[in-house]
Order: sequence, then C-alpha cells, then structure tokens
Amino acid sequence: MKNQTTYHFIDINGVNIFYREAGLKTAPTLVLLHGYPTSSHMFRNLMNSLSDKYHLIAPDYPGYGRSEQPPIADFEYTFDNFAEIITTLLQKLEISKYSLYLMDYGAPVGWRIASAHPEKIDTLIVQNGCAYEEGLETFWDPFKAYWKDRNNKAAESTLETFHQPDGLKWQYTHGVPDTSVVSPDNWEIDLRHLERPENNQIQLNLFYDYGTNPPNYPKWQKYFRDHNPEMLIVYGKNDYIFPVSGAEAYKKDVKNLEYHLYDAGHFALESKGDEMAAAIEDFLDRKVKR
Repeated sequence: MKNQTTYHFIDINGVNIFYREAGLKTAPTLVLLHGYPTSSHMFRNLMNSLSDKYHLIAPDYPGYGRSEQPPIADFEYTFDNFAEIITTLLQKLEISKYSLYLMDYGAPVGWRIASAHPEKIDTLIVQNGCAYEEGLETFWDPFKAYWKDRNNKAAESTLETFHQPDGLKWQYTHGVPDTSVVSPDNWEIDLRHLERPENNQIQLNLFYDYGTNPPNYPKWQKYFRDHNPEMLIVYGKNDYIFPVSGAEAYKKDVKNLEYHLYDAGHFALESKGDEMAAAIEDFLDRKVKR
C-alpha cells in the first residue's frame, strides 16, 4: 500500500531546510539527493512508487526548491557545506543507516557523505552523476575555463544560460526521444527559485566550487575499492551533461555493480520513471536487509 508523501521544514545550522518524506519510518531509508537546477520535486513520482516498502527522505539544498536561501554574505554555497547540511539533517532525523540516491549535484554531495561515513551506507544508486574525469566531456569546457579564471566573463556568460528558461528546458528535453512525455511544469518550477534575488550568483558560486570535485575523485574511487559498496547505475544514456563514459568508468573500481542504461536524457526519471523505479525496487529488495 502506497504511503502519502508529507512535507516538512527543519532548522539545520540556522538554515530552514525543506524535505519530503514518505513511507514508514521503520522501513529501510533511501535518501534522495537532487541535482542542478532542480529540487526534491524531481523525486515526487519515485517516492510514490517506493513508499510501500521504503522510508524516503528528499531534501532541498539551501537556495533550491523550498529551502531557505540565506544571503551569500551569511552562507558559503559550496558542496562541502551542502554535505554538512544533509549529514546534520540525517542526524536530527535519527537516521543512522541508509541508502543514497545520487543525481548530478547529488553525486559530489553524496560521495562526501559516503566516504566520510562508509559504515552508514546500505547501498548507492547513481543516476547521471560523476566521480571520474571521463565523465567531464565537452559540456564541461566553459566550467573548466571558469575554474582556471573566475574573471573569465565569456565562460560566465555561457554558464548563466544554463539556468535561463531555454537552458532549463534543454536540460529536461535534450536526448529524450519523445519530449511530449516531459512535463513543462519541471522547468517552470525550477525557474521560480532561480529567479530569487542573488540566486544567479549562487549558481555561479556553485559552478566555480564544482572545481573542488575532480581533485576528490581519487579519494572517492578509493572508497569504492576499499569498502565495496553495493551500487546500482540507472543512467540516461543520451545525457550530454554527464555522458555514458562517466557511467562506464565506475566499472573500474566498483565490484558490486549493477548497470542499467535507458533511452533518456539528463533527467531520466521524467521519461523512464516507471522502468527505473522497477529496477531500483528490485535492487533494494535484494540488497537491503529489512
């Protein structure tokens, strides 16, 4: 029997954080970490699909979705800080053992958490998220230019287009064979929080801070080798942002790997959600002790 999703706010280190919750709290927990430029909204359908068997928590990062957007002067928008926010959230909710679903920005947030607390991880589910240089292809050229020189205005102008209306729509529809199955509500909802004052600069700060992730790749890859986590790859194979080469790279270090590609783009849940939910449910049923 499906369990209704509920909606909550909680103070984490002085920031009002929004999160969705579904399923029985006594069931195994799956923590859903969203990507750029979206929010926990991207998991709304998956949460409903899994809520009969699993406890699901999907937070919004500061400055995203319905979470508070503290001023840049008062809060450092970095992946380290996001990982700290999520870690503290789980502590406050008294969740000490969980699986992680890592998508896009959720990957570097989640790898920080998992590598720091390997004993807390049941399984890892990766959807179009990177831990290898192989996954940073042509799309990432303006980011790499920005990492080298934060005053590079040409790179900055290119990066700003990604969270403008056409850029948002492109992220949801590129690589999707039938775009009529992707709801326009997605990018309209994202645009609402992206249009808040200072949010453009917050996105640029995070684009710059993403440059801290590749130097961590060797450490995260060592975590894979040392701890042999159970991992499921569910990947949109037509993604231009995080291409399949990045998914293939996990095979080098992850022994306990199950691998699924879908004829979909970056936000694969929007067009292949039912198929992906079935694969995720099957994986968790087999790998997580109830």
